[in-house]
Amino acid sequence: MANAGATIVINDVFPDKLEAAKKEYADKGIHIHTYVLDVTDEAAVEQTVALIEKEVNPIDILVNNAGIIKRIPILEMKAEEFRQVLDVDLTGPFIMGKTVARGMVERGQGKIINMCSMMSELGRNTVSAYAAAKGGLKMLTRNMATEWARHNIQINGIGPGYFATAQTAPIRVDGHPFNEFIISRTPAGRWGRPEDLAGTAVFLASKASDFVNGQVVYVDGGILATIGKPSNEK
Repeated sequence: MANAGATIVINDVFPDKLEAAKKEYADKGIHIHTYVLDVTDEAAVEQTVALIEKEVNPIDILVNNAGIIKRIPILEMKAEEFRQVLDVDLTGPFIMGKTVARGMVERGQGKIINMCSMMSELGRNTVSAYAAAKGGLKMLTRNMATEWARHNIQINGIGPGYFATAQTAPIRVDGHPFNEFIISRTPAGRWGRPEDLAGTAVFLASKASDFVNGQVVYVDGGILATIGKPSNEK
């Protein structure tokens, strides 16, 4: 997004993560703005959005990327643990979206990108709360589009597949069962790379997507397109 000309503002509840992000971008020659913010705190969101629009610029593009996951079987999960995931992964985008959209409605334009997931479509053991939140986020994306498209605001989602990140490095090794599973399950035959998401994000943030609304674009190497194949099939 920065390479496409966007001014970058990042928020996080953890100040140390913001400092790390600022350094990472600075090493690439990119200046970013950072704000400490809990996206589940509606009053704080309203104050921070107003501050950003005063200190930086009106917000033309919002990417709802905050998220947590708790890997707990349903029978062992406490209701409070379930609510914590929904609060960040679903209520957070609701609060951020409606707060930022007020200014977009006044200006008659805007782009909102909600980071969905393959779990918006599929189930998987131990991630019931995450899947419920991401499934809800898919439908929230469609409802935001239903209400705000008339104001020239486009609200869409991105659903990443399995990506090569620092977090997945320990299991992305030859011979690891999960690595073999992902490679065999993905028609593209590989893990996604961070740069694979860039084009979709820039497209959804640009005028090229002005008539695209309420959609989730899955960047997954084809996983959702296929039932898979038997182990003896090439």
